[in-house]
Amino acid sequence: MKENKILIAYATMSGSTQEIAEFVANEFNHLGQSVELRPCREVNDLNSFSGVVIGAPIYMFHLHKEAQRFLKHHHKSLAGLPVAVFAGGPYGPNAAQDALEVRKNLDNELAKFVWLKPVSIQLVGGRFDPELLRFPYNLIPALKQAPANDARNWEEMRAWVQCLPALLACPKQPALG
Repeated sequence: MKENKILIAYATMSGSTQEIAEFVANEFNHLGQSVELRPCREVNDLNSFSGVVIGAPIYMFHLHKEAQRFLKHHHKSLAGLPVAVFAGGPYGPNAAQDALEVRKNLDNELAKFVWLKPVSIQLVGGRFDPELLRFPYNLIPALKQAPANDARNWEEMRAWVQCLPALLACPKQPALG
């Protein structure tokens, strides 16, 4: 029998999406929801979960490869569960304008999984730190010289998470103590 436990699975490039996933998990805990937080690559099965929140960055126009693998590997289970998706991407001085393009990229990436019908999709701002660039991106001079920036809106994310229990149809757990 499935518990009323939500899996929060994430893929990350430089830790920003992990920080968002941790924030989402903490907000669920404040709402009295049981959650498990795991990197996408460490999830073996979904049998004990009543819903899933997947987080991944959109990077170079595509959803992080670990998130794509997660969706492919667990497609049968995910097709029968309520799923919410968040993606990080836009950052920098043009984050608001870039959000439209990033959302279009996210929608295009999710459309590849025709069976996936998310109950909610949230685009969150991203964080960029040139010090955290990995190969091959650390070889691109324009990226190495770009200023650090954080366009994540924590209050907007909090409001989104507060809507998720109803969308994921998971009743509140009784308070302990």
